[in-house]
Amino acid sequence: MNRRQFLTTSVQATGALCAGVCLAACTPDSADDETTAADASSAASPASLPTIGLQLYTIRSVMENDFRGAMEQVAAIGYDEVEFAGYYDRTPDEIVGLLNDLDLASPATHIPLQRIRKAPDKVIQTAKTIGHQYVVCPYLSESDRTTLDDYRSLAEDFSAFGERCTEAGLQFAYHNHDFEFVEMSGTRPYDVLLSETDPEHVKMELDLYWVIEVGQDPLDYIGQNPGRYPLCHVKDRGRDGGMTPVGNGTIDFASIFEAANFQHYFVEHDNPENPMQSIETSHRTLQTLKI
Repeated sequence: MNRRQFLTTSVQATGALCAGVCLAACTPDSADDETTAADASSAASPASLPTIGLQLYTIRSVMENDFRGAMEQVAAIGYDEVEFAGYYDRTPDEIVGLLNDLDLASPATHIPLQRIRKAPDKVIQTAKTIGHQYVVCPYLSESDRTTLDDYRSLAEDFSAFGERCTEAGLQFAYHNHDFEFVEMSGTRPYDVLLSETDPEHVKMELDLYWVIEVGQDPLDYIGQNPGRYPLCHVKDRGRDGGMTPVGNGTIDFASIFEAANFQHYFVEHDNPENPMQSIETSHRTLQTLKI
């Protein structure tokens, strides 16, 4: 039994006991079985998220001082998946061992563009060793994005690296902020990245906070680009426009998730005042969210 299983066993045992008591008290007479089954079928409850993930950048200040302890807390809170933003000098094998110990999956990792350009083969090999499915470019430095031609050049780079990822059994993706939606010569740079990259080799990780912050509707982009958005960052927006734990803000995540077709949902907060409390609040909200 691993640590994750140990942490959840007592909760499951209590739930099973309660379920047994309820079943004994509430089982209908056989004459009512057919009616009860029909009623239950017609009143099916909304679905919850299949998995809840965390972008570990959110708790970087904790991980810097206690890498394993922070990861243990993430698992104990109940997260199913994590997205890395650096490995804190751990080897790929050490990362794999820790993920296995905690029964955590890591379908994605954020890798800076400079590292992708410098050592693409190493990036791909590390991702494969750890078991990532997605290699995500998380940000563009200002020097890389001063003109639309810069974005067109980036689209070429993304397509080339994305094709290498596809050949290796991985998938490349790009994570947006707000600056990609600020028009240049009447064109949104984000639209250039979408239109001038191959959808097969370049996916998008949609940061819901940033796209809403700049006044765009995420469902417009999802609807116009089917199959392009397997990943999202679940980051809430407070009434003052700042970031806040999921559930404390104004974004209607249930409506977005119901209409979208994301495969992975990663909680994120760029600068939480109390990182562990923040991710616990966000997880609790998403755990009860119905879509």
